[in-house]
Amino acid sequence: MRQRLIAVFLVCTVLGLIPVASARSDGPPVYLVTLSGAVTPATADFMADAIDQAGEAGAGCLVILLDTPGGLVESTRQMVMAIYDSRVPVVVYVAPSGARAASAGVMITMAADVAAMAPGTHIGAAHPVNAGGKDIGETMAEKVTNDTVAFIKSIAERRGRNVKWAEEAVRESVSVTESEALDKKIIDLVARDLDDLLAQINGRELSGRTPIAVDPDQRVWIAESLRVRILKALSDPNIAYILMMIGLAGLYFELSHPGVVLPGVIGSIALVLAFYAFQTLPVNVAGVLLIVLALIFFILEMKIASYGLLSVAGIVSLLIGSVMLFDRTDGQMGVSWQVIIPTLALVGGFFVAVAALVFRAHTRQPMTGGLGLIGKIAVVKTPLSPSGRVQIHGELWFARCPDPVAAGARVRVIAMDGLTLEVEPINEESH
Repeated sequence: MRQRLIAVFLVCTVLGLIPVASARSDGPPVYLVTLSGAVTPATADFMADAIDQAGEAGAGCLVILLDTPGGLVESTRQMVMAIYDSRVPVVVYVAPSGARAASAGVMITMAADVAAMAPGTHIGAAHPVNAGGKDIGETMAEKVTNDTVAFIKSIAERRGRNVKWAEEAVRESVSVTESEALDKKIIDLVARDLDDLLAQINGRELSGRTPIAVDPDQRVWIAESLRVRILKALSDPNIAYILMMIGLAGLYFELSHPGVVLPGVIGSIALVLAFYAFQTLPVNVAGVLLIVLALIFFILEMKIASYGLLSVAGIVSLLIGSVMLFDRTDGQMGVSWQVIIPTLALVGGFFVAVAALVFRAHTRQPMTGGLGLIGKIAVVKTPLSPSGRVQIHGELWFARCPDPVAAGARVRVIAMDGLTLEVEPINEESH
């Protein structure tokens, strides 16, 4: 009898008539997003959109895989506020191995409901610096530092993390590894990989929220939109540099050839995009001034006969300004030499060529009209005594000569008075 029951059970199981407990969880999906590179307005908008999308979809949580050297303070504040306002738990995971949460990344990580790090990562060095990556200076240093300390301490207190270390990260730029961060209660856990992370956070209790409940097998990756990719591309120093060069070249061509319109329009748009990028990059004011000075040199080359000296000064100024345009204090920002050399060659050559053409047009003798006849040879058709007619370029002109000249002789045009040519006889023997 027992054997029959077992056989019936197996048959029903195979046919699906008896449900079998599944190892798969029935929890909501987990949403994931990757944030790498500098923190910029585009990054802040992207993360805010991701948080909203996860909340509207009813996700179990949003996992942010973070790797950043830092970024703008205002964008960091926007990201922290977005995490606070999130309808779903936000988990910041500093990964993969070798990644870092530096400067602004410290505040974003500590603001998360769950802060985690992968082995071989580090966090810290949150001292405020200027856009060039250097210390702010004595005038504003204390004010800015105190404001940043208050900001990060409020984050640590809200999430129950190490307030003392958070202050040290700002004032003394201290950094720690993932194991030290766990021991100092800066983060909540260390996870080998994403699978390990989801296993550790599933069912985790949170202060002021329901426990995290997710189905680890349901993972929804949020990709960057076209708008975000464009804005991030504009924040690349190489792209910003090329846009600035295109903008200056366009405006320069418009100034040298007024009324062409198209180069001026393209140049204006390129400069606006470049200036947008500059607000997210460590721009060196001296570099910008040198590039503008180079443009002034090229414009003066069109007005002054410097025999190329102003063009040489412009190219040198353009080269130095390009090198100095972005500070490289953090080892990442700056324009690549593979971009500087060809861009400088093309734009500098363009400036020199346009200046040379304009200068030549201003200095060469007119080829058309009355002024174009000066110095030309004419044939006397009616005797000049002192007035008569001459033929030049197949046209008959009234002419006047102080000395009598017979018909058929050749004369040289030396001036023009209204529609009458002033001529002088040519010594045929010497000619």
